[in-house]
Amino acid sequence: MTAPAALLDRLVDDAGLFPPTALPMDRAVARHRADAAAGGAMHTHRFLVPASRVGELRELLREDEVFELGLIADRGPEGLAAACAETAADPRLRLALLEVPLAAFGEDEASALDAVSAELTDVPADVPLYAEPVAQARPEPLLTALTRHAGVRPLGAKLRCGGVRAELFPSTEQVASFITACVAAGVPFKATAGLHQAVRHTSPETGFTHHGYLNLLLATATATATAANGGDQDAVRRVLETEDAGELAALARKTTGAEAAAARRALVSYGSCSTAAPVREAELLLGSPS
Repeated sequence: MTAPAALLDRLVDDAGLFPPTALPMDRAVARHRADAAAGGAMHTHRFLVPASRVGELRELLREDEVFELGLIADRGPEGLAAACAETAADPRLRLALLEVPLAAFGEDEASALDAVSAELTDVPADVPLYAEPVAQARPEPLLTALTRHAGVRPLGAKLRCGGVRAELFPSTEQVASFITACVAAGVPFKATAGLHQAVRHTSPETGFTHHGYLNLLLATATATATAANGGDQDAVRRVLETEDAGELAALARKTTGAEAAAARRALVSYGSCSTAAPVREAELLLGSPS
């Protein structure tokens, strides 16, 4: 596998149920089945589903299929334990990971993570938990709380890269700080929202400037490559700010296999409401990821 292919391998979680696409459940399930049949190398084949909609999903599943779920605690503690139990009781579902917004569980990361843990006592200890910080601009309290809970289950952070409002898009300085802090602490992270294209760009429809998923990958590779020397947050930020697709493609091709592997240990995956667009853009920039 080439280094660019290793960077892209199993990168994209299926977030078709979430804005801005927000597919109806039946269409999201049909698309996920089609992606699973195609077996694309960029797809994790995890289906991200709100905890409040597990029952709706179950009604549409066939008896002979298994969906690998990323369960999102969309209502905080309300119904989370029940949704996990419902998932565990259905052989057609496999709980692959959990994602929780800590702000829905407490006023600070430490107390919120304690509250989350109390809801998950019956969830197998090998199911990873990815926690979104109460204040994304300050990742350190989250990383401290995750370190305190280390050993209970695999733990990671969650980076929100955008949303339906301009204030939900973090600056490149904030994203660079988040990435370098996670890498320095040895905490893997997932990303979500706003990563609609490979390269940083401004949407003509909304005027929002979006981070690119390739920028994010290569910024993470920069963070992991410089970590042994104390990190280089400015270099990470510069990669995040690059809007030249050719420059990013050249950087991806220069990445070594070891650098790609280190980057992907740090950046586990990202949720995309489109599962076709990331693949199409990767093929245009870097050739087929398979």
